[in-house]
Amino acid sequence: MSTDTTRGRAAKEAFSGRTMFIFAAIGSAVGLGNIWRFPYVAFDNGGGAFIIPYLVALLTAGIPLLMLDYAVGHRYRGSAPLSFRRLHHKLETIGWWQLAICVVIAVYYALIIGWAMQYTVFSFSKAWGDDPATFFMSDYMRVSDEVTIGFDFIWPVFITTAIAWLVLLIVLMMGVQNGIGKINVVLIPLLVVMFLIMVGMALTLPGAAAGLDALFTPSWSALGDSSVWVAAYGQIFFSLSVGFGIMVTYASYLKPRSDLSGSALVVGFANSSFEILAGIGVFAALGFMASASGTEVADVATSGIGLAFIAFPAIISQAPFGTLIGVLFFGALAFAGFTSLISIVEVIVAGFRDKLGLSRPAAVAIVVIPLAAISLLFFPTTTGLNLLDVVDAFVNNFGIVAAALVSVLLLTAGFSALPTLRDHINSVSSFKLGRTWMILVGGVTPVILGYILIDQLTETVSQGYNDMPQWFVNTFGWGMAVALIVIAYLLSRLPWSRRTAEAFTSPAPAIQDAYVDRGTLARHKPLSHYQDTATRTPALGQDFSLRAIEDGTVVQRQAPWTHAGSGHTDPVGDAAGRSSAQVQPRRSEGELS
Repeated sequence: MSTDTTRGRAAKEAFSGRTMFIFAAIGSAVGLGNIWRFPYVAFDNGGGAFIIPYLVALLTAGIPLLMLDYAVGHRYRGSAPLSFRRLHHKLETIGWWQLAICVVIAVYYALIIGWAMQYTVFSFSKAWGDDPATFFMSDYMRVSDEVTIGFDFIWPVFITTAIAWLVLLIVLMMGVQNGIGKINVVLIPLLVVMFLIMVGMALTLPGAAAGLDALFTPSWSALGDSSVWVAAYGQIFFSLSVGFGIMVTYASYLKPRSDLSGSALVVGFANSSFEILAGIGVFAALGFMASASGTEVADVATSGIGLAFIAFPAIISQAPFGTLIGVLFFGALAFAGFTSLISIVEVIVAGFRDKLGLSRPAAVAIVVIPLAAISLLFFPTTTGLNLLDVVDAFVNNFGIVAAALVSVLLLTAGFSALPTLRDHINSVSSFKLGRTWMILVGGVTPVILGYILIDQLTETVSQGYNDMPQWFVNTFGWGMAVALIVIAYLLSRLPWSRRTAEAFTSPAPAIQDAYVDRGTLARHKPLSHYQDTATRTPALGQDFSLRAIEDGTVVQRQAPWTHAGSGHTDPVGDAAGRSSAQVQPRRSEGELS
């Protein structure tokens, strides 16, 4: 296991190198949405013309947000709650909010992986017969006519979901390098090879050309539709695993000298390349299905669960070498889902490990076992599909989007953190960032996220959700979304383990704004909530880069309200002019207890 013993921080698990981190980050980004969401979104929003807003969204929001997450995690070397706390103690709730979102996603994500595993086996016998829709809804999931919570278990589904949790437990127990890193190094290349073979076979099917024509024929008029651009930004945002703690956590496992901006470019373009590959394979297969049934591609095109577990089984039943196509498709779906689940649960493990000062085996056990119990209790049942539907919609539309919007606004307008984070990225990266990056993150991204959130909120409030009972939506939709915020706040109020305070001291100064914290500075109170964190503020014009901190070249400036020659002492002067290694550890109000 690789460790990090750089000055100012204790030994910490780490990836052995940037390549392993990139594989892990791609494994997180490439998930179920790449395969079953992107193709239909592209088809439904201008076909080939959609590629233009999609690439614009990738360059102006997706990759900049990746860099933002990388900067927070890499600079503060902790889980999402710990990194945000180190950035500023008032931001800890944001980290717990992101962690709580991962809890909700994890408990139902394992169910879908279980389905993919089971359908990989079903591909050999075509177990779904002539009516895949009836088989999935009535025979396999036995979906209840009543929308409620029940405990009528579907044992085949229960067993495959339990297997997914067991394998996840083993991988996470093995650690960052030997578990998360190595499993992604194996599964991601295997996933790409499997999908390339499947796409190659799909392209040979009769009618494949019609499917590709339907997907890539551009509707240029769509570029004038604002909803198409919003769809592009939404797809990029949801597919890159940004805004809910994953990339913050993974970046904290990078070595101090790691190219952050270059890594973000590689991960962003690799994710989008896989999405386009998935679109080619899916629509080639849908073109075959439309040709075989004598209908138009638009009549068979769908997304999500309907595409994966209803449309594709119908294709497999009719296609030459259908069994092989089925094994490759569902196997790839299981691998993509599993690498994403690893990253989702690692966010939770890292958060509780830091908060409670636990060893990795203990943290993995106290996180994975309860999550698996909740997942197996509520989802592999006859009522589980409706619960999944509501929870997934609300945690994505009103959880991830809201948390990302609030965090970006706070980092931008609340605490003026972007110059510091930009300087940190530039201090370790080959591709340098400037004012444009700050404008994109602090200006373009909040506008887009705000529009998406308001649009979804307005539509759901006015129309309800999928004709489901109001009590069900209020409890597991709105109630869940609000509860995540409340729980996050309560967790942020709990004391941190003393072992965490001693072993995981902050490697970089908190981002404190002299204007925001003027009262604290004027009373000569320490801004730091960590023993080794010097009180340096961006409003004082100081260089916050990792290199400046380690080299002891942090620039000292006078507080903006202090007049030259007035005799007032700058309360941050002494600390600001020294490296963090020279600042003596001290106790302070609010320090970890």
